[in-house]
Amino acid sequence: MSPTKDEGQSPAPSAGSGQPVEKPAAPEAESPPDPEEHDPYYPPVITLPEVIINSGEEDEDELFRMRSKLFRYDSAADPPEWKERGTGDIKILQHKEKGTFRVLMRRDKTLKLCANHIIQSWMVLKPNCGSDRAFVWSAPADFADGEAKQELLAIRFANAENAKKFKIKFEAAVKEVTRAQAKALESKTNEEGEDEELAKAVDKVDLNAEKENLKANN
Repeated sequence: MSPTKDEGQSPAPSAGSGQPVEKPAAPEAESPPDPEEHDPYYPPVITLPEVIINSGEEDEDELFRMRSKLFRYDSAADPPEWKERGTGDIKILQHKEKGTFRVLMRRDKTLKLCANHIIQSWMVLKPNCGSDRAFVWSAPADFADGEAKQELLAIRFANAENAKKFKIKFEAAVKEVTRAQAKALESKTNEEGEDEELAKAVDKVDLNAEKENLKANN
């Protein structure tokens, strides 16, 4: 006996019956998670205090900065020769309170000092081998190595224009130092003159007082 069909139920259409076959609905695709909604926080394992590194230039104004290459004359070598000191930015700095000028240069990447000395009133820049982009000068006390050393230094710039800018700033600093030293010497001379005049006045007062005492005794 063939199984009976439920009343009111139509047979499901087959692929070959010519009737449209309903496709099963595709499941809705889930949208990808928003990266902004998922922001996990991982606390640091070790909390390090903020470290402030001082450059030693905080009390100075930068008057000049230019990339260049520095050399020093090694008189101890046999034979004596020029040796490269480093490549980096050479600076001319002026102390905000003292008014002194300083040449400072650090090597690229390592930032190790290769020039560090005060500009003196008698310092003179001389062209190196007739070049218009290189100069030579003498520093009696350069502290690039941590202690004072007398150095004969040479510097070379990329072009003559940069070299000229350095020369202008360097010579302007030399003139300012010379002017300040002359003013200090004049002030000291005036003070010594005033002290001498005061000493003469005191001696005169003492002499007059001595005369008056002699008259009173007679």
